[in-house]
Amino acid sequence: MSEIVESVESVTSSILNVVQPSSIHTNALKYLNILNGYTPNFINFEIPNVETPFGLKLWPIFNEFATLITGGKFIPNEFQYIEGETFLSTNKEVFIGIITYYFIITIGQLIFKKLQPLKLQLLFSIHNFFLTSASLTLLVLLFEQILPILVNHGLLYAICSPNTWSQKLVTIYYLNYLTKFVEFVDTYFLVVKKKKIIFLHSYHHGATALLCFIQLGGATSVSWIPILLNLGVHVVMYWYYFLASRGIRVWWKKWITTFQILQFVLDLCAVYFSTYTFYANKYSTELGINIPNMGTCYGTPFAAGTGCAILSSYLVLFIGFYIKTYKIDKPKTKTN
Repeated sequence: MSEIVESVESVTSSILNVVQPSSIHTNALKYLNILNGYTPNFINFEIPNVETPFGLKLWPIFNEFATLITGGKFIPNEFQYIEGETFLSTNKEVFIGIITYYFIITIGQLIFKKLQPLKLQLLFSIHNFFLTSASLTLLVLLFEQILPILVNHGLLYAICSPNTWSQKLVTIYYLNYLTKFVEFVDTYFLVVKKKKIIFLHSYHHGATALLCFIQLGGATSVSWIPILLNLGVHVVMYWYYFLASRGIRVWWKKWITTFQILQFVLDLCAVYFSTYTFYANKYSTELGINIPNMGTCYGTPFAAGTGCAILSSYLVLFIGFYIKTYKIDKPKTKTN
C-alpha cells in the first residue's frame, strides 16, 4: 500500500514540476514582456487572471481610442455623470427625446401610407453592425470591471455595495444609455420599409431609454446585472439583424426571444431581491421589528420601484410574444 502511495506521490510530483509557475509562467511572462516592448504604453499583455480576464486590460485601450476619436471631448477616465449638465441627463431632455420618437413613428406611418417602401439595406446593415459592435465593446468592458468585484467580494456585495457604483462602471452605464436612443432608429427603419410595428417593439424602446435614465439618476448598484445581460442579448440580436440584412438566414432566430425572456427572469430575481432587502432593512430599523434581510442595497427607492415595474412588464409582454409567434399552431387547411 505504501508503495502505491509513494508511486502516486512520485507521479504527482512529476506533474507538478512540469506545470510549476516557475516553468510555464516564467516563459509566458518572458514572451509577454518581449511583446509588450513593441506595443504602446496603454497596451499591456498579461497572463489572464481575475483582474485581467482577457489577457490585457481593455479599459486603457478604450480610454485611449475614445479620447482620440472624439478629439479629447470625451475622455472615459475623466467622465462624470452630473444631472443637469451631462447630455440627456434632465427630465426635459429625456421627455422630449421619447415623445419625439413616438411622434416620428406616428407621422412616418401616415406619410408612408401613400408611398412605396424603401429598402435601405446598406444603411440597415451599417446600423445593425454598429450596434452589435457597440454592445460587444460595452459588454467586455463591463465584464472586465465586474469580475474582480464578484470574485473578491461575492455576489451580494456586487449587487448591493455602493462601491460597485464606480466611475468606470457609471461611464459604461451612460454609454449604454446613449445607445438606447440610437436603437430608436430600429423603428424608423420599420416605418420606411412599411413593416408592422407591434406594441411590444415601440413600448420596449421608449421604456428602456426611460429606465436607463432613471437608474443612472438613482445610482442603483444592481444595475450591472440587467445591463450585462441586455448587452449580451443585443450582441446576438443585432448580429442576427445584420445577417438578415445581408440575406443570410440562421436557425437560431427563435432562441433570441428565449434569451430575452431568460434575461428578464434573471433581471427580476436580482432587482426584486435588492428591492426587498432594501425595504426590509429600512423598516426593520425604523419600526424596530425583525424582518429577514441581507442588509441595505445602494440606490433610491424610486429607481428600484421603477425597475421592478418596467422589467416585470417586459417579461409579460415577451412571454406573450413568444407564445403567439412560436407556440400557437396555425389552423390546418381541410382537404377533401
